[in-house]
Amino acid sequence: MYRQLVFLSFFVLVLALAGSNVASGAMVWDGKIVTGGDDAEEHLLENGDIDTSSSDLEMPYDNGGFPGDPQLIGLCFQNAGIPAGVNIESAYIQFTADNENLTGNTVNIAIWGQKEPNPKSYGAAAAYMISSAPRTSAVAKWSNLPDWTSGQANLASRTSDISNVIEELVNQAGWISGNSIAFIIGDDPDNPSNGIRSGLAGNATIHVEYSSKKAFMPDPSNDSLYSDTWATLSWSAGETAASHDIYLGENFDDVSNGTADTFYGNQPSTMLIVGFPGSPFPDGLVPGNTYYWRVDEVEADGVTVHKGYVWSFAVPPRTAYRPNPADGSELVDPNSLLSWTAGFGAKLHTIYIGDNFNDVNNAVGGARRGPTTYNPGTLALETVYYWRIDEFDAFATYKGEVWSFSTPGAAGSLKPVNGATGVKMTTTLNWTPGNSATSHDVYFGMDKDAVRNATKSSPEYKGNKPLGSQSLNPGKLDWNTTYYWRVDGINSLNSKSPWTGNVWSFTTADFITIDDFEDYDIGENQIWYSWHDGLGYGSPSLPPYSAGNGTGAAVGDETTNSYCEEFIVHGGTKSMPMLYDNNKQGFSMYSEVEFALSDARDWTDGGVSDLSLWFRGLSSNPAELLYVAIANKTGTPAVVTNDNPAASQINTWTEWVIPLQTFADQGINLTDVDKVIIGMGTRGNLTKPGGAGKMYFDDIRLILPSAVDGE
Repeated sequence: MYRQLVFLSFFVLVLALAGSNVASGAMVWDGKIVTGGDDAEEHLLENGDIDTSSSDLEMPYDNGGFPGDPQLIGLCFQNAGIPAGVNIESAYIQFTADNENLTGNTVNIAIWGQKEPNPKSYGAAAAYMISSAPRTSAVAKWSNLPDWTSGQANLASRTSDISNVIEELVNQAGWISGNSIAFIIGDDPDNPSNGIRSGLAGNATIHVEYSSKKAFMPDPSNDSLYSDTWATLSWSAGETAASHDIYLGENFDDVSNGTADTFYGNQPSTMLIVGFPGSPFPDGLVPGNTYYWRVDEVEADGVTVHKGYVWSFAVPPRTAYRPNPADGSELVDPNSLLSWTAGFGAKLHTIYIGDNFNDVNNAVGGARRGPTTYNPGTLALETVYYWRIDEFDAFATYKGEVWSFSTPGAAGSLKPVNGATGVKMTTTLNWTPGNSATSHDVYFGMDKDAVRNATKSSPEYKGNKPLGSQSLNPGKLDWNTTYYWRVDGINSLNSKSPWTGNVWSFTTADFITIDDFEDYDIGENQIWYSWHDGLGYGSPSLPPYSAGNGTGAAVGDETTNSYCEEFIVHGGTKSMPMLYDNNKQGFSMYSEVEFALSDARDWTDGGVSDLSLWFRGLSSNPAELLYVAIANKTGTPAVVTNDNPAASQINTWTEWVIPLQTFADQGINLTDVDKVIIGMGTRGNLTKPGGAGKMYFDDIRLILPSAVDGE
């Protein structure tokens, strides 16, 4: 008995030390590189080549040294045991020094997170897979690295604090404890390096300390599937919690607001059974339903309450789900194996497949079978297929949804891609032509079934487009609305015509886009054609032409494939770089770029209340004012200046939200805005010299009041 008691006490102590930092009270997660594909180098000047076999990780240049071969390092740590929504108290990455490239010169490193909830490792080695990955707005700067000692893992080769980066990662949608977490490491764009530090590949480790006064680590995990009609809900208590207020329901807003009888009660336990008589949902959890729950942590005084996150879990439907190929997939291999996830309680499955929606939808009498896979044989090219799975649970049959996919050669959605969200309300639809088509019939509407069944006599029919004209302008679309479209291939000389297309969908944004910079290129839509700067473009005798606005602004970057910034971006893949020089001979002593509006001129549409834009500068910039002005076709522009007199030196992406009433108070007619102006310095200054630097701008939008209130 004594030996058992001693062992148990030691085991509990070990668990406590493994899960928490005794000195600070913070919980701890330590991770390490596990496989050869978990770290990689990307050679930026060698076609984005990814190297996962190197014995070292050289930052930020390869052996060729400054400035010959700049590169990025990717690190992917598996099974990150950091709960969603917690506060990151401190964090760092530890490198072990290699045996060369360890001393001398200046090395300044920037560390971003890869903004994906569960990024993959680099084993696939696809070109540019590190530089093209989405990044966090937060960046950690590791500056003036000291000399390293070969083979040592010490403070010299330990990064600066990266808690701001990790906090953004674990607060993104889709993050759960146990996902992988990845980092992008490169030269500091604010303070470029002229030296190298080299760490051993396969040896990096990560240390993260976190805490939370809110409840965390829900079980079932947030946004998960739970395959039973009863459940034991549990969570980890916030660090100061004495008891817990619990809310449950089937409506997110009710649970979030604590309304509609969602409050269950207060209890000391961190566990609650649901789905049994006498408990919440006494008749059992219902397949196909989503359940929401929230735990507020109450401190010992009974007054201090830390409102919790709204978590959810869903009981799988009785019908089949998660089809593979996914519904609406394109370019599906004709020799593909079809698969799906069985519905709740399903024992047997009936498969129907064909190239006619109605035939598949109305089919009956198929044979039941056990596997959740099906080989349809070699499929025809340039064809849309429909398929349906009916589930049988020994008591009843549950008819499945009709899914679809297309094989190579069929018309394909190009823009917006199928299932896209946040689409502009002034978008143009584009598609790739069918292989045998000489023209295409286009159908468009807000009802999926109506678009699927539409004919040339239907209101959804939008006309025939000849080959070479694969686009449709549907006009101004509604806010936050899902639209459906279909493109049929036509060839009057081919007996198989028409080739009925897939039904694609997209959802418009709940904001009005002024510019997100994603559409600019090096062809006929160059960024300076829209954003006029001090340099201008072209020649008077050969349109397009602009003489320039006489200020010290220069927009764009002629070294990239789009003339936009493709590395430092807030959203998407591009942002607008702007050089400013407020002491440029022959120019005004301020710098600004001007954007003439063709769409989005009514700044009262839909009840928008604010102008939002994201900006960042460089810490090496001289301090300069940042301003935004808007103008009608006539009259004086209304100018609003950022509150920070050194906004140019803010080196992280920062949102600036400007109430539209601020412009209206200066006499602007918000129903017909003609121009947007972004500038550095004091607008109109012609006498007092200023500084020169570089700024970046992205995601300029008009937003609703709720978007501001929700921050």
